[in-house]
Amino acid sequence: MPDRNEPIPDDHDPLRNINPTDSDHLDYVGQQGLAVEQETLIEPDPVKREQARSLWGDAWRDLRRRPIFLVSTVLIVLLILIAIFPGLFTSTDPRASDLINNYLRRPDWTDFFGGGWFGYDGQGRSIYARVIYGARASITVGICVTLAVTLLGGLAGMAAGFFGGWSDAVISRITDIFFGIPLLLGALVLLNAFSVRTVWSVVIALAFLGWTQLARVMRGSVITVKQSDYVVAGRALGAGTSRLMFRHILPNAIAPVIVVATIALGGYITAEATLSFLGIGLQDPTISWGVDISSAQKVIRQAPFVLFFPAAALSITVLAFIMMGDAVRDALDPKLR
Repeated sequence: MPDRNEPIPDDHDPLRNINPTDSDHLDYVGQQGLAVEQETLIEPDPVKREQARSLWGDAWRDLRRRPIFLVSTVLIVLLILIAIFPGLFTSTDPRASDLINNYLRRPDWTDFFGGGWFGYDGQGRSIYARVIYGARASITVGICVTLAVTLLGGLAGMAAGFFGGWSDAVISRITDIFFGIPLLLGALVLLNAFSVRTVWSVVIALAFLGWTQLARVMRGSVITVKQSDYVVAGRALGAGTSRLMFRHILPNAIAPVIVVATIALGGYITAEATLSFLGIGLQDPTISWGVDISSAQKVIRQAPFVLFFPAAALSITVLAFIMMGDAVRDALDPKLR
């Protein structure tokens, strides 16, 4: 039986077998220690820091959760597709008339997407086909007028709010003069100067009188933004006028303008329909909801469906743009969240 006090031989001691010059073993020990240290310091489930989002990122995240925005977007996309590709939704000629067989013929609810689905008007034309093809003129007028007034009013309001002084005074007085002219009354006077009233003549008349609201909104927004610290810092660092206006002020001042323009788009579609209804806007052979509503008033007692379908299409279009404008306003205004 061996003595307990007897020293352990060198070949049985694991520590004595380590060679100080054995680099492979030392590397292995160092790697194991580093791995243990990393496992101790690093948390098993690290919390990832959320990336900062801009105003537009927050607005887009909020819009995707709003049913009113999703519904209005689907309607607007559908209307734009109808306006661009009306042949995909009907194969009936909207100008073809048959007074003998189709005079005020009532709707045939079994003729889905057919010429007789909504019935026929007083000239024997398919109401459904005219509703489909009438979307092009109304939506074209609304979008083009909105783009024109946003450009004109935005530039005028930005110049007035940024430069101030006499520039602000002159632009503001011109804006007040145009504000004193009612939109529809002024458009009636201007359109009488055109011998042939087309879509573009209506766009010119409405854009010439409708830029004032956007100018005032842009002016107030620019005055607020140009007092911000980053604008003052950019000016102190020597940034030029164009860089301050279009790189620093415009991206942060455009949100209220977009909201107002989106809501106003529906109003311009209504204005075009009103002018066409009064006989001053679009005229035959141009197909428009306002033209069809105007012609339907003669037979409204005998066949109210002739008036109902173009009026319903007009109301749905205007409502879709107003709903989108309200959703965008709520998303871009932090006070309403």
